[in-house]
Amino acid sequence: MFIAPAYAADAVPTAAGFMQFLPMVVIFVLFYFLLIRPQQKRAKELRAMLDALQKGDEVVTNGGVLGRISKVGEQYITLELADGVEILVQRASVSQRLDKGTIKNNK
Repeated sequence: MFIAPAYAADAVPTAAGFMQFLPMVVIFVLFYFLLIRPQQKRAKELRAMLDALQKGDEVVTNGGVLGRISKVGEQYITLELADGVEILVQRASVSQRLDKGTIKNNK
C-alpha cells in the first residue's frame, strides 16, 4: 500500500565499468614511470656504489666532508681528511665517489 515495489537495476555494461577505472589506471602508470621507477633506479645505483667502495677511493659524505678511504669495514669506513686526521663514518653516509686526484686538485 504505502511501500512502492523495488525492482533490480539493469546490469552495468562492462565497457562503461572499465571506463570509470581508466583514469585511475592511467594515473598509476604515470606515477610508476615518472616517480617510482627512477627512484628505484637511483637507489640501486647508490647501493652498487656503496658496495664497490674500496681503500684509496675519494668520496664525499652527505655532510659535505671530502676524504680518502683508509679502511673499509662492513658498516663503517675510515676517511683520511688530511695527513694524520682520520674520522669514522657510516658507509651509508657516503653520497658520491670522486675521481682520483680530485682532493689534491682542490687544495
